[in-house]
Amino acid sequence: MTEVSPTATISFVCPCYNEAEVIGLFYDRLTAVIAGLDSIEADILFVDDGSSDSTLDALNQIAARDPRVRVCSLSRNFGHQIALTAGLDHAVGDAVVMLDTDLQHPPELITEMVEKWRAGYDIVSAVRRDTKGASWFKNVTSSGFYRLINRLSDTHIPNGVADFSLLSARVYEPLREMRERHRFVRGMISWIGFKRAFVSYDAQERAAGQSKYTPMMSGAMAMDALFSFSSSPLRLGTHAGVVITLFGFSYLAWILVRNFVLHDLVAGWASLIAVVLILGGAQLLFIGLIGQYLARVFEEAKGRPIYIAKQLPAPRGRTQDDA
Repeated sequence: MTEVSPTATISFVCPCYNEAEVIGLFYDRLTAVIAGLDSIEADILFVDDGSSDSTLDALNQIAARDPRVRVCSLSRNFGHQIALTAGLDHAVGDAVVMLDTDLQHPPELITEMVEKWRAGYDIVSAVRRDTKGASWFKNVTSSGFYRLINRLSDTHIPNGVADFSLLSARVYEPLREMRERHRFVRGMISWIGFKRAFVSYDAQERAAGQSKYTPMMSGAMAMDALFSFSSSPLRLGTHAGVVITLFGFSYLAWILVRNFVLHDLVAGWASLIAVVLILGGAQLLFIGLIGQYLARVFEEAKGRPIYIAKQLPAPRGRTQDDA
């Protein structure tokens, strides 16, 4: 069980991408919540993920007047999971809270998270009950994804769990040592283990702007999660190969019986083409699955940094201008 000191430091890691319209409101709501936390020293770490609007200027203006705020800016848009990683790399203190700045992660939930952390939980994860304004397609695909990955993977990832979470130091420190490039942070947290609690919330619509996660990006993250936490697709290829081979031998036996016993062999061009197409399609499918794993090995083998920062956070207690 984690021992929590009476006075503790929490880093709030807040990734943002083109959130200039909402960043001020988010800051006000977050600091209001922090003001209500007893004996908590706050370290607010914004990570600008290569925004193309005035997000970085707005963040630096906030940091110039609030020494608790530090800003890390990436050289380009590396993606949400990488931005979280950059924030964790510069986090300090007894715990970290990760939350998005679009206000779909309600900052007010942090109070309950801190209470559970003080009660001895190393991980406190927010779980979505519902997402206001989400289409039925998104709800169905999200639920289907969690069912699929939990069936194929040995690492259980609770249905609806978000990256919005509180992590004690003994969780976030090993987490930031995990340097794979295709990242699924909520799965990595589940893999680490430790005592875990959950708090439920209803995700609201974005306070401003448009969602940065397109269906294609969501699909890419789902593939990263699947291939990072399960080798079952490769084993599935072996199982399918065995089934198809057995079917082939059975079909061969049936052909021999028809030819030598029933004397009823009929040339079957259509069936032959069907078998060839099925076998060819199965081969291409599983070659593609192998390619997905090999592509990830290739990316890791290159050894490039996970991200590049054009602006590093100021040391704690100093404004961004002082740095």
